[in-house]
Amino acid sequence: MTNQLVHLMVKDLKTASTKNKAPIWAELAEMALKPKIAKRLVNVTKINQVTLDNEVIIVPGKVLGTGNISHKVTLCSFAISTAAAKKIKGAGGKIISYSDLISKFPTGKGVRIIG
Repeated sequence: MTNQLVHLMVKDLKTASTKNKAPIWAELAEMALKPKIAKRLVNVTKINQVTLDNEVIIVPGKVLGTGNISHKVTLCSFAISTAAAKKIKGAGGKIISYSDLISKFPTGKGVRIIG
């Protein structure tokens, strides 16, 4: 069962996908509707391994604080632990909402899905 905030996010993502001809937002909308057990868990270590400095990423699940990160990333995720947020911000990175991400990258170009 999904809550009202998830339904609002899905609606916004689908609208952005259609308006901007950006399939990445439709893909994220589908991922948001998956049951909790199917959502992804990604550690900070994994983000550090698969990203480059100043990369923009989306995690369609929860970011956990295990490990360290050695470079800046701009992160959008469905959920994030306090420890992970501190580590990402401590490395000079940013954590932004999906609506800010759509505003800054309407076509989804330069945005990667991790997890």
